[in-house]
Amino acid sequence: MKKKISKYKIYTLIALLFFIGLLGILQANSARYSYQISILERSAIYAVVAVSMNLLTGFTGLFSLGQAGFMAIGAYTVAILTIPVGSRASVYYVDGIAPAIANIHCPFWLALIIAGLLAAGVAALIGIPVLRLKSDYLAIATLGFSEIIRAIIAAPQLNKITNGSYGLKNIPGFPNLFVAFGLCALCILLMVLLINSSYGRAFKALREDEVAAQAMGLNLFRYKELAFVISSFFTGVGGGLLAIFMRSIDSKTFSINLTYDILLIVVLGGIGSITGSVIGAFLVTAGREWLRFFDNPLVIGGFEVPLFRSGFRMVIFSILLMAVVLFYRRGIMGTNEFSWDGLGRLIRSIPSRLKKKNKAKKGENV
Repeated sequence: MKKKISKYKIYTLIALLFFIGLLGILQANSARYSYQISILERSAIYAVVAVSMNLLTGFTGLFSLGQAGFMAIGAYTVAILTIPVGSRASVYYVDGIAPAIANIHCPFWLALIIAGLLAAGVAALIGIPVLRLKSDYLAIATLGFSEIIRAIIAAPQLNKITNGSYGLKNIPGFPNLFVAFGLCALCILLMVLLINSSYGRAFKALREDEVAAQAMGLNLFRYKELAFVISSFFTGVGGGLLAIFMRSIDSKTFSINLTYDILLIVVLGGIGSITGSVIGAFLVTAGREWLRFFDNPLVIGGFEVPLFRSGFRMVIFSILLMAVVLFYRRGIMGTNEFSWDGLGRLIRSIPSRLKKKNKAKKGENV
């Protein structure tokens, strides 16, 4: 057993060094691989938000659709606190900036913490009424909250704070690729530690059976509120990371479609699997980008293929998603997490699966 553990530690160290080396190569050639770097950074940020949503939906059993709203709170908080003071006149050029925030400036790491705390504070307030709802009603209530936040951000009355519908720009970007991935990895690691703690076990008990959990002495509302607040904290941090990545944001960035994208990642990866959420984030984000050639006209021998046009990429992407869901009805990982043992079993099972398929084909031919 000890030999196995030490062997797995070596595998993990090798994989980690390989990943760090890959990031180093990309960073050293950032001008050449800027497109690939942008895909990886966006995927990592979506992974943080997806894991935070899974913490609430997959591990606690609360179906919330307010992720875009909390991301908006985090993004605007980080943007307001990190835009250089000297550049703010060019950003707030319509109505000017409120004197209270005109000279406030924070390093991005502090701004991210403040963004998460502000999102968590708002979640604590709205959680009091909405967490008494269940299932679809909770989803509808949080979805409505998300749209309310977006409407407030775009309101002309807040032009001096949020710059209204004009959005915010000149947001400082990540210093390098290591900082971006380091922050995302830290957020995911903290959520993993939480899920494996006594609080995580309490969340899972709520998911399995609320009546039994209450009979065991758990305060249902307290743990629901705690899960909602923690999930919103990391969602707010994810929104702040997205603002740093994009460097310019507006209220349209945080539409309902953003929440649906995160939900798609969670479902595709596996509800109740952190590894699945991370894998799903990279697959969905990279898949959409790599299929862009379907949006461009295709001419073969002077004949233009009619299907290759703007928007066809999403048709192909949707078909691929349907195929994945048909074969993996509980998502790619289900409720499982990555392990070297599981990877070894999967590799060893490939030859036997191929043999079964060949036998089945021979039987059909006969």
